[in-house]
Amino acid sequence: MSIYGAMFSGITSLNANSQAMGIISDNISNLNTVGFKNTEARFSTLVTASGSLTSYSPGGVKSSSYQAADRQGLLQATQSSTDIAMSGQGFFVVNTDTAPGNGSFLYTRAGQFSVDANGFLINAGGFYLQGWPTLPDGSYDVDQNNIADVSVPDPTSLANLQPIQVTALAGTVTPTTTVDISLNLPATALVGDTNSASVLIYDALGVGHNAALQWSKTVASPATWTLEVTGLTRADDGTASVTGATLASFPLTIDTVTFNGDGTPASFAPAALSIPAADWTTGAAASNVAFDLGNVDRADGVTQFASNYSIVSINQDGLTFGRFQSIAMTEDGQVTALFDNGVQQTIYRLPIATFANPAALISKSGNAWSHTINAGNLTLNPAGTGTAGKVSPSSLEASTVDLGAEFTNMIITQRAYSASSRIITTADQMLEELVRIKR
Repeated sequence: MSIYGAMFSGITSLNANSQAMGIISDNISNLNTVGFKNTEARFSTLVTASGSLTSYSPGGVKSSSYQAADRQGLLQATQSSTDIAMSGQGFFVVNTDTAPGNGSFLYTRAGQFSVDANGFLINAGGFYLQGWPTLPDGSYDVDQNNIADVSVPDPTSLANLQPIQVTALAGTVTPTTTVDISLNLPATALVGDTNSASVLIYDALGVGHNAALQWSKTVASPATWTLEVTGLTRADDGTASVTGATLASFPLTIDTVTFNGDGTPASFAPAALSIPAADWTTGAAASNVAFDLGNVDRADGVTQFASNYSIVSINQDGLTFGRFQSIAMTEDGQVTALFDNGVQQTIYRLPIATFANPAALISKSGNAWSHTINAGNLTLNPAGTGTAGKVSPSSLEASTVDLGAEFTNMIITQRAYSASSRIITTADQMLEELVRIKR
């Protein structure tokens, strides 16, 4: 009977609008949830197949939820270096555990991470941020053996990812490898005249060694100067010979420079100038220190002009011990450790997960999603490559909930629910009239 069909149709409408009201309430509740994606209630008809041209059998309505997991939210700047947001397509990869193989991989756009007691980056949902381990130069070290393994990790494998741990980095030292010298030697100097300078050189333990540099004019024409280094104490006996420079007991003659008539260097002997690698008495590992005096026929290093002896610059690239201070992230997903001696080391690279159909991901508590077969294959790319979006450092992605739209939908849903209840009330009145016929 169509009257009963109308009542059941009204019931389906009540159920569908009740579910829609639940979706609206969930959206409003998550108005301030970082990275939250609003859910839409989508209605579709229920058709009774037994209907014909002369009779109609009411069906009803059903509702389903749709959540656009990759919908872009507004980016808001923050003061935290561990806050990250996604600009474009993709998700950050997280795990429920820090031990390999123990947890489950999930995907999120909620980038409000902080450092926990063990130094891992964890977000408000309790999930640990994952990354590809790298060497300081940015090359990938997926098996963490301190050797560059691959140019690009397998984009389909989660096995190469590690939870990002930052406080395990106690500190770093940068031994001196190059000393750049730029100065002018007086053209009016006589044979036997000397000029001096000094530079602090660091070994592999971060111990500083004060090297004294002495320039001596040895030949008047063509003008020739020799460079000696004193003050360095090394464990070798001074008998090694590298690139033509013989190590004798200090002072050590490490180069001879002959000048052109225009004040620029004509030649260096040896051409490759360095202190050969040897062990330091401090116990530091062997290191080789190269001296850069400029280029032949160019006034870009050591020169000889009719002026006073003047030092433009003497720079070396070594640094003493530096303690871990903080981390920074870049748009291409590099996680960089900052040390208080000024050293910056790349320690991880963030993979960005993309799917052909992200709307098919299953929503999980903690504002994360899990992979399903309907979402398509998982692809991991460095940020900003392929279809992967870029990382926005010190930013958070706001919820996509539009409060005005939700209130409007709430009014419409309430009216639809009320109208559906009238269907049942009216159908009941019609049944009551039908019952009165026999009286």
